[in-house]
Amino acid sequence: MYQNLHTHTNFSDGSDSPLKYIETAISQGLASLGFSDHSPLPFENTFALRENRVGEYCDTVLSLRRTSQIEIFLGMEADFIPGMGHPFSHFLENFPLDYLIGSVHLVRNGQSPDLWFIDGPDPATYDNGLNALFGGDIRKGVAAYYRQINEMLTTCKPDIVGHLDKIKMHNHGRFFSETESWYEALVDETLDLVRQSGTIVEVNTRGLYKKRSYSHFPGPDILKKIHAMKIPVIISSDAHKPAEISMLFDETAGLLMSTGFREVMNFTQSGWQSFSLECKEGKN
Repeated sequence: MYQNLHTHTNFSDGSDSPLKYIETAISQGLASLGFSDHSPLPFENTFALRENRVGEYCDTVLSLRRTSQIEIFLGMEADFIPGMGHPFSHFLENFPLDYLIGSVHLVRNGQSPDLWFIDGPDPATYDNGLNALFGGDIRKGVAAYYRQINEMLTTCKPDIVGHLDKIKMHNHGRFFSETESWYEALVDETLDLVRQSGTIVEVNTRGLYKKRSYSHFPGPDILKKIHAMKIPVIISSDAHKPAEISMLFDETAGLLMSTGFREVMNFTQSGWQSFSLECKEGKN
């Protein structure tokens, strides 16, 4: 049976209370559900947890865990921005988290305080940030993104790396091809660090069901490399609404099996365990 560990509630930028997500997960037949609201950031924004609400977020999820019909896990999606915000260890040491997803949504160029926001629904935000911080040079911008992922992997070692190649989301073939040698070299360097760090890669379905990407994060070519390198994966929906909890999970299980994967990782009360995709496919 499926689980989803990448879930955002109205404590950050999700639409509903944790209870509503749990009710939907039960109705969809999920085995368990993990919450991963965005970590606080040291500047005004509309998507992250407020510093003064982290304790309330944790207490709410833990309270619901005690009465839920399915297993509930407490996590966080921590945004890595070099030199800005708390280190990941701050959250792990001060709050009772079961796991932590490490992600990059905001790319820094050197010591500039300005940030390139690569996410969100509007491609103009991506384009404007690329022009303002990198002079429109996509190779510099993409290289900065992967350098930031690499620094996160080596200094913070999250349990899961979120939407590994999200830098492609607003590209749509306009600026670069994912088969260009310079791009593949950046990906290969990052995957080598993923393997060394023992980090799990999520196969994130959100770009597809929101129609903001032509493929999963990461895409099929990277998934082939991940399989060849024996890097463990999970399936995640990056849900911001209850209805999104298991979006495209059957299709993603099928894609992974056709790529050669036979197992995915699940988090359990005993920690990380591998589960057969043959058992998962068609059962959500």
